[in-house]
Amino acid sequence: MNNLKKVGLTALAGALATVSVNAADLSVTGTASINLYQEEGMDSGNGWTMGDSIVFSASEELDNGMTVTFSQTIDAGVTDVGGLTVDMGDNGVFTFCGFDCSSVLGSKDDTTPTVGEEAWGDVTGATAALGGAASNDMMTYSHSSLIDGLTLSAAYVPSGADEEESSIDYGAEYTTEGGLTVGVAMGENNATAAATIDASILYANMVVGDAFTIGATISEHDSETANADVDFQAYGISFAATEELSLSVNLSSHDYEDPALQDQDVDIALGHINQSSQQLFQCSLWIEFLQLRSSVNLNQKILPFQNLK
Repeated sequence: MNNLKKVGLTALAGALATVSVNAADLSVTGTASINLYQEEGMDSGNGWTMGDSIVFSASEELDNGMTVTFSQTIDAGVTDVGGLTVDMGDNGVFTFCGFDCSSVLGSKDDTTPTVGEEAWGDVTGATAALGGAASNDMMTYSHSSLIDGLTLSAAYVPSGADEEESSIDYGAEYTTEGGLTVGVAMGENNATAAATIDASILYANMVVGDAFTIGATISEHDSETANADVDFQAYGISFAATEELSLSVNLSSHDYEDPALQDQDVDIALGHINQSSQQLFQCSLWIEFLQLRSSVNLNQKILPFQNLK
């Protein structure tokens, strides 16, 4: 028995001796900002806030040519985003997302061009775009080496505390040399086992000249639950007035199968961003169920920093 222990320990020591540890490249990036958010018709309290986030990233190229990158975002002292990415070159990119994850459908829920948030993103109570299933500790894969301009993507959301059953979605996106980007995403959302949702998204953005970008996103959720289908449309246009100043106007609406719900809600956003002063201004107008509400969002970035070693 003692001889077997000695043989086992010797083999383990030999195996460990063959492992070399390389120091990964570490970088730190982040921003700090002062924000003012005011919303008419809502008692939102103090509108002044501070934005502070730090992103830690470590990257290392392996002997087989793959590059492994781990990143983690700390926002207000709390882990906000984190994940591990394996870049396999011509074989695609695999990502294991630990925090604040998004599926293919979720990442393409509203692709319309905007200088800040989407039309629905800055107003309390506004209905969000139609996305897909998502959870912590999920996986995504993308491949862009088959055809120039074409990217294929897929996501897997395991079942868990917030997901009754696992969900899978996938998509394809193609960008031409002329500035046109078109894409499609589809899949199932099985967060609630009794009400599976079949989701699909079509989107397109077009760069016109050197200044304008126009875009549209159309999506639908077909639910197994009666009268629960929802359609979504979003349209946007952005204008780069100068190298430092951009403007955008966005509109989105929802159509509900349920006759008890209002047929549409409309969100209109107008914003501009100044690149040199790192200042973002956006105002939104929200109309739903015959209610009218507006908001103003001012974001002044005061401390950008990159690549602190």
